[in-house]
Amino acid sequence: MKLTELLSGIETLQRAGAPETDITSLGFDSRHATAGQLFFAVKGSASDGHDYMAQATANGAAAVVCERLPEEPFPGVAYIVVADSSAALGTIASRFYGEPSHKLKLVGVTGTNGKTTTATLLYDLFRRLGYKAGLISTVVYRIDNETLPSTHTTPDAIRLNAMLAEMAERGCDYCFMEVSSHSIVQERIAGLTFAGGIFTNITHEHLDYHGTFAEYIRAKKRFFDHLPKGAFALVNTDDRNGAVMVQNSAATTYTYALRSFSDFRCRILENTPEGMLLELDGQQVWTRFLGRFNAYNLAAVYGAARLLGADCDETLQALSTLTPVNGRFDTLHSPDGITAIVDYAHTPDALRNVMDTVNELRSGAGRLIVVVGCGGDRDRTKRPVMAQIAAEGADLALFTSDNPRHEDPDAILSEMTATLPDTGRWLTITDRRQAIRAAAAMARKGDYILIAGKGHETYQITGDTRTHFDDKEEVGKAFGTLTRRRQERRSAWLFPERTESRPDNNSGRRTSTESFIAYFYGPNDNPKNSLRKCFILCSNTSEPISTCRERACSATFRSARYVQSSLRCSSAPSSAKR
Repeated sequence: MKLTELLSGIETLQRAGAPETDITSLGFDSRHATAGQLFFAVKGSASDGHDYMAQATANGAAAVVCERLPEEPFPGVAYIVVADSSAALGTIASRFYGEPSHKLKLVGVTGTNGKTTTATLLYDLFRRLGYKAGLISTVVYRIDNETLPSTHTTPDAIRLNAMLAEMAERGCDYCFMEVSSHSIVQERIAGLTFAGGIFTNITHEHLDYHGTFAEYIRAKKRFFDHLPKGAFALVNTDDRNGAVMVQNSAATTYTYALRSFSDFRCRILENTPEGMLLELDGQQVWTRFLGRFNAYNLAAVYGAARLLGADCDETLQALSTLTPVNGRFDTLHSPDGITAIVDYAHTPDALRNVMDTVNELRSGAGRLIVVVGCGGDRDRTKRPVMAQIAAEGADLALFTSDNPRHEDPDAILSEMTATLPDTGRWLTITDRRQAIRAAAAMARKGDYILIAGKGHETYQITGDTRTHFDDKEEVGKAFGTLTRRRQERRSAWLFPERTESRPDNNSGRRTSTESFIAYFYGPNDNPKNSLRKCFILCSNTSEPISTCRERACSATFRSARYVQSSLRCSSAPSSAKR
């Protein structure tokens, strides 16, 4: 495609070089520039593409879109100066791939919580209705029945338009995609034509990027500001910011809600551990989903389907067959009657919603144990808020590492727990695997364990390294391997920490010692129940006896892995550190 064709209608500030240059590909990473490529010098949060224009042209780029000319232009290369190279990238990418969003009914879902579930359920619903569809979500990308790995909630403009073009080529009628606030600000969706947009809700999130909550709201609102006339804007009117989103939108506004009057009203008639009975548009439908937050998601799905022309009865029938999204309220059951729930809840509002749902479901003497952390290099203001929600709403709260990235995991936990009172109902366990195992060991029949924050993720990010870590896998291992010998009084669960070898002063021979961590909890009928953590040193001699090294502790342990022992220990409060 000729460069002049790609630039048609785009306002340029300056042009240099041959306008009839043939363009064979698009790119913004100078390391992957090839002959005939149109390179975009894009300003990012970590680097500026203008610093790499020389490398791109040296690697063969035929033309460059930039916001300023290089000091030494490369001979034979066309340079196009624009006001915003990110916006130009989106528009040109759409044109390069043949305006694929015009060939699909593209629906964007934005908000803080519920984006993934809503977009995924719309994809599943329309597939059940007999249509070919595409999906772009945090969890996975899908082109009809083909699954592709997801890299971002909303991919870059080049990959996004390439996937949309492939969807159109394969005969897809619809595409449902998450629209993140980052993608809106970074113009990744520039040049796309949406048939509709859905607003789920908005709470404090991504303030590390946007700076203020007001800027975060403005970022979301920009999506609806650019919806074309003839599109629909479906907003949750129970969220007061729903009306804000559509103030300047040319799209036709529709609403959904559980509490207030709306175009698509939803009511929860029954909420059981097996599912919910809902009333949508005056008709009843049984679903396999749990919780008020999922009722909102289903109301949005139903409303969007109806606005896209789906039949009411067929939509309700298809809704009744849908199943929860991976990593969203995923449940696992142990042989001895313990239920674990793995959920992506990583914001204060999402965590509160999931905990409220679990608390509504549990009955009798069953307790709620929450395992949760906060990611590094992300919004720090939510850390103490999430810790407070977990500590107040759960019987036991275990605070642990999430994706620490470039931060010290212990420092993150300190920020989470800095203002928490020492109630004896919470504990910090930095190692996430150990925290999950401890929660499983402490749980009794009828208890619920909520493991929040990572959901579908199968990795943990430390520094720049991703290592395999799957919450569901770890829960399954804990349920399958831990022996739970319950005692009427106090029980302890021992986990090996490290093994050391040192010489014996008397014999000269080396003695092996093992360090353990013990977690224990008081009897159910004791109003002074408290969660405790102490550290044990165990000598692997012929008489392996270990004692708690904390002062004021008289506990004695006979050395064995995962052995339960009676304890009398009042040391080591929950906030204690080694």
